[in-house]
Amino acid sequence: MNPNYQAIQFLTSAATLTETPEDKGIEIAFVGRSNAGKSSAINVLCRNKNLARTSKTPGRTQLLNFFSLDEQRRLVDLPGYGFAKVANHIKHQWQGVLAQYLEERDCLRGIVMMMDARHPFKNYDIQMLEWANHIELPVHILLTKSDKLKRNAMSSALLKTKKQLPTYHNNATIQLFSALKKTGIEEAHTVLNTWFTIPDEN
Repeated sequence: MNPNYQAIQFLTSAATLTETPEDKGIEIAFVGRSNAGKSSAINVLCRNKNLARTSKTPGRTQLLNFFSLDEQRRLVDLPGYGFAKVANHIKHQWQGVLAQYLEERDCLRGIVMMMDARHPFKNYDIQMLEWANHIELPVHILLTKSDKLKRNAMSSALLKTKKQLPTYHNNATIQLFSALKKTGIEEAHTVLNTWFTIPDEN
C-alpha cells in the first residue's frame, strides 16, 4: 500500500547519527543546495505548507529532520549545502553528519535531490551525485523552480540535464518540478511509492 503523504508528522531532529530514530523501516532523504527549494518541495509533496521549515535565508536547516509517514516509512530533510552563510566549522560539522548518515544508514532507500532548473549541476550537486553513485544509492532529481522558465526553456533544460546525468550517476532519474505551480507532484510520488514499497507487500 502506498503511503498517505498527508498523514505525515514531524518525528524528531538530530544533530548526530546517534540521535536519529532506530535504523529500521524505509527512509528517503531530501538533499540539495540551500537555495534550491528543498523545504518547499517537501511541503508540496505532502500537501502541508507548514511541514518543513522554509526561510528567506537559505541554509537554515542545520539538523537532520525526520518526518514519519507511518510506523515503517519516513522522509528526512537533510541540511542544505553549498550556499549557507555560516561559520566554516559548523559547515564542516554538517558535512560530516551528512556523510555519516548517507554511508551508514541501512534503512535509507534513496535520495531525492533538488536542483534549480535554471542552474543545474553546481559543484556540490556533482559531488553529491558522484558520491551517491559510489555508494550505489539511487537518486531522483527534481529540477525545481521550473515555473521560472518558459515552456521551450523547460523542455530544453530537462533534455540537457538528462544527457549530462550519466556522467555523474549511472542510473539516476530526473524530472521538472515546481512547488509554486504544484507541477510534477504525481511523477515524484510515483518514484517515492516505488522506493517506499515494503519488501513483504504483495
